[in-house]
Amino acid sequence: MKHKKNSSLSLGFLVLNLCCVMTSANAQTPQQIAQKAFASTVLLVMEDANGQPLGLGSGFFVKPNQVATNLHVVEGAARGYAKLIGQRTKRDIEGITAIDARRDLVMLRVSALGVPAVTLGDSDTVLVGETVYAVGNPHGLEGTFSQGIISSVRTVGTDKVLQLTAPISPGSSGGPVLNGQGKVIGVSVATFREGQNLNFAVPSNYLATLMAQISEPKPLSRAAQTKSRPSIVAGLGGKSVQGVIGDRLTWTYGTMQIGEYSFSLRNRLRENVRNVYCFVIFYDEQADPIDVDVVHLSDQIPAGLAKRVISEVDTSVQKLTTRVESMAPHTKVEIRVLDFEIVE
Repeated sequence: MKHKKNSSLSLGFLVLNLCCVMTSANAQTPQQIAQKAFASTVLLVMEDANGQPLGLGSGFFVKPNQVATNLHVVEGAARGYAKLIGQRTKRDIEGITAIDARRDLVMLRVSALGVPAVTLGDSDTVLVGETVYAVGNPHGLEGTFSQGIISSVRTVGTDKVLQLTAPISPGSSGGPVLNGQGKVIGVSVATFREGQNLNFAVPSNYLATLMAQISEPKPLSRAAQTKSRPSIVAGLGGKSVQGVIGDRLTWTYGTMQIGEYSFSLRNRLRENVRNVYCFVIFYDEQADPIDVDVVHLSDQIPAGLAKRVISEVDTSVQKLTTRVESMAPHTKVEIRVLDFEIVE
């Protein structure tokens, strides 16, 4: 009997060790997860009918020529393009192939040969405390990779959302949230601020259901028809960009950096703000947009005060918008604030 007990104990340790080996084999390092995710993640730039930029977002290939993102990223846009992280090629968004307005999800047709698709995980098995990674394009130019944990799985009506601590910055909406095996278990929605910093993702199982409904591409304008429908994120709070404005743009002279400019970001709120993101859109004499700059100010702006921001564009923009020896453009320049963080 004693010998049989020891054999059972040894067998138990063997099974436990095998389970540990299998778990380790499936797990990936953060570096491996980032490398694979970047190969499938895109920056989305949405435009109106005149080619004027409307906003930024993220997306990722879930199968050949199919990109998943948030519906709110494409709402109001007449056209747009996708750009893989680290590449210059701009690929036109050919249309919408599936919509789930309630879960704020949409599938886009983007033709791109040889781009690997992500692997979806089972979001129903996600556990609180599990390590996750969020991938996106907060600056509109290159990918970022943020680590955090699942802090809660919340119920909204009959649906679920994942609450996480991994930062979701402006421009990262629609990006993938991955687990320790590199599988997508959520789609970043946004950072909602209602007394604290809250990050949410739509579970990947809703995306898997939507992928089964892919059809022929329809115009982006179809997204506008879904605005009145209830959304899974409607009750989670929201964010407002009212209260911070940009103005007084001038070119910087007295340096060798031609094309460098500065402008003022003014905080009209009663609270301090930081991490202000904005578009600066330059127009020519025919009032057509000729260039756009994505600007990020991480510094804090005290309540009621302003701060100068310095950035730069191609020298041709300065020549096309500004008279010789003038410090201010004589054509239209629009400074559009996209988002900011209220300092609690």
